Amino acid sequence: MSDLNDPRVLFAAERTLLAWNRTSLSLMAFGFVIERFGLFVSILMPQHNVPLQRSISFWTGIAFVLLGVFVAVSSTLQHRKVLRTLKPAEIPEGYQTDLGVISNVLVAALGIVLVVYFFRGI
Repeated sequence: MSDLNDPRVLFAAERTLLAWNRTSLSLMAFGFVIERFGLFVSILMPQHNVPLQRSISFWTGIAFVLLGVFVAVSSTLQHRKVLRTLKPAEIPEGYQTDLGVISNVLVAALGIVLVVYFFRGI
């Protein structure tokens, strides 16, 4: 990828991964808020008696959470692809390159747990 033999290339890739991590977290949080808004509306307007799992807010919230999971997984795969192109001189000795990847994988796993939580209605 680079002929610079400079560790700043690695750090730039990690900053990009962590920016995608924040984006995926934001999408999941937005999905959670949208899904819970349907619960709030059903409490305020009990006469409409629409099951929460059939409401538009439920499915929109699920879609945003799953979009966040997709962003976390795809950015992790992209980051791993970039890491494979780096030369040993571009990675500082003893530097842990997997911490950002582990963070993204955990965020994706927690997003799946959130979707299961929504469907179980706990």
